[in-house]
Amino acid sequence: MKIVGLLCTAVFCAGLHAQSENTIHIRLLDGKTGLPVEASNYLVRIDRQETVHNEWVHIGDDKSVTVTLPSDAKLIAVKATYNMGLETYINCDAAKESNKERDIWYPISEILGKGLVAPNECSTTHYTAKPGEFVFFVRKRTWREPDN
Repeated sequence: MKIVGLLCTAVFCAGLHAQSENTIHIRLLDGKTGLPVEASNYLVRIDRQETVHNEWVHIGDDKSVTVTLPSDAKLIAVKATYNMGLETYINCDAAKESNKERDIWYPISEILGKGLVAPNECSTTHYTAKPGEFVFFVRKRTWREPDN
């Protein structure tokens, strides 16, 4: 009887752990060509907070990228880095704005529910996302755009 009780407790606790996180798959694409971009790292922020959580990011051996977020997180902003993490890409969802460094916030519920493709102001592209997938476009900085 004790074994059954322990098994029930283990299953219940595993269910609680599964509900305490949300996982998003990220697809990073070149804003001009639409080809996949390999980033050094990702800078993830949630709910308009200043804290960056790159520890939530997992880059697999196959270069797939997943982000595990707390279940109570509502919004996400993502930036990618290159040159061994020393420089950040310009996100193409803000490429035509005067403040190209501004974070654009996306609803996590929409990403998880039907997937989301961020706007691409670097060129015309047509992509779709699967549920749980966030697709965004970037370009490298020009010499006139120092990394902040």
